[in-house]
Amino acid sequence: MELFERIRRDRRVDPSVSQRELMKRHGVSRRTVVQALSSALPPPRKPVNGRPRVLAPVEEFIDEMLRSDVTAPKKQRHTIERICQRLAREYDFREASYSAIRDYVARRRPEVTAEVRSGQGVVEGMVPQQHLPGEEAEVDFHDVTVELAGKKVVCYQFTFRLSYSGKAIHRVFASCGQEAFIEGHIEAFAVLGGIPTRHVRYDNLSPAVTKVLLGRSRKETQRWLAFRSHMGFDAFYCQPGSGGAHEKGGVEHEGGRFRRNYLVPPPVVETLAELNKRLARIDATEDIRHVHGRLETIGERFAQEEELLRLVPDEEFEPGTVKTPKVRRDCRIVVMQCYYSVPARFIGRKVRVSLRANELLVFDGRKVIARHQRLARRYDFSDHLDHYLEILAAKPGALAGSTALAQARESGAFTEAHDAFWDAAREARGDAEGTRALIEVLLLHRLMPAEAVVAGLRATLRAGSSTPELVAIEARKAIEAGTVAADAPPPISLPEPVLVEDDPDEDEADDGHRAEVISLHARRLLSAGGHPAPQISVYDQLLSKKKGHSA
Repeated sequence: MELFERIRRDRRVDPSVSQRELMKRHGVSRRTVVQALSSALPPPRKPVNGRPRVLAPVEEFIDEMLRSDVTAPKKQRHTIERICQRLAREYDFREASYSAIRDYVARRRPEVTAEVRSGQGVVEGMVPQQHLPGEEAEVDFHDVTVELAGKKVVCYQFTFRLSYSGKAIHRVFASCGQEAFIEGHIEAFAVLGGIPTRHVRYDNLSPAVTKVLLGRSRKETQRWLAFRSHMGFDAFYCQPGSGGAHEKGGVEHEGGRFRRNYLVPPPVVETLAELNKRLARIDATEDIRHVHGRLETIGERFAQEEELLRLVPDEEFEPGTVKTPKVRRDCRIVVMQCYYSVPARFIGRKVRVSLRANELLVFDGRKVIARHQRLARRYDFSDHLDHYLEILAAKPGALAGSTALAQARESGAFTEAHDAFWDAAREARGDAEGTRALIEVLLLHRLMPAEAVVAGLRATLRAGSSTPELVAIEARKAIEAGTVAADAPPPISLPEPVLVEDDPDEDEADDGHRAEVISLHARRLLSAGGHPAPQISVYDQLLSKKKGHSA
């Protein structure tokens, strides 16, 4: 087309130019020049007759095999190898190569399938849908890589998306098990302030479905069924396989879009709780975004359906899997082939465990006695140094090589100040007594914030002392001076201790004299009310022989 335009332009600019000159200028034949001058449109090209197709004699036979595959069981359909074998044995055809048959089948199989289903009145395709406010939502998981505490691990992004407004909630969990599945729903319902009134769309996730039955029927897991019944919503399960992805295309696209925009490069965090707080802030900013093809923002459309959602029940649903392991002699329990420490006083007893998506809680009755991040690898362990202090007081030599101390150092709970105090105490008192002095300091974490204890350690070291009592006094001074927050959560102590308020009369009795320093050992001998220890002299009467009575 461009060549013809240049030839015609040259003749239009200079009508006297000859055909021979036009041939020389454009390097074409006389025939091409004549065609260009006679018409602006090039003549159509003649079809090229290629080589005869090698599969032409057996194409109909191959098509017949593909037609039978449309209604055949999924795992009993023709492979390329099987087609080659049948062509050789039944039709004595061996001229075509494996790759030629493979390419032909790849092109013809979808065409044959469409032809068969069209003859049956069924055509594969998609029908655009209209979603009413507050009625429907979609859920899915997506793999994400996170640099968690210095290690790259594969986690799972839970996405809950309202179909009408497009408002989505995203959370990242260590697993895609039932605990994460239920916990993601609880978090989404809490943020949205309600539950869709019609149904929520799912593919056939194992946390919800144990068996795919005929049509849309599914056999659901008991715990998932109980959760749906508690919350009061219905589930819509999509078709198995890739075809079902189109039935919840909104959440499929949303999960990938969010991962590309906010999780690239892989986020670097210490805990998944820190990451989920970041994702919650991002979800809030997404309200000003426009979904493609809509004039209203996500936040404006969500405002229309927010009041139409069903209220969330007041009664909470326990998202974790409940187990009752027995505490072993090493202060550990075994949950899902992973090891978690609990306080030493529970050795030999059974405790109740709530295994959640990202954490594990250990209960004694209704009281939380231990809290751990959930472990993902088999045979991994999580030990808290505070759980072993009572044992270490009797076996101080076991502290140096303990796994609990190594993990406390790695997490930063056992600081350089602790190490310096330990060295000073061992040098002054010997290894055993020096370690016991350190344990006295570690016990302070149950009563005071970590920052206050560290401040007390540094002040004691500056004074050239290694006395636990002085650490307690200096830590209390740091709290009273306001240099550390008195209500800061202790990192080692779990659960949080109940603090007994000081007697106000003690402060009013200050008459200018310095108060007597009471050692930690002496304080333990006093009762909670400050009363003196009971006298046992009255029991001596039982040993004396009364008159008139025989011994």
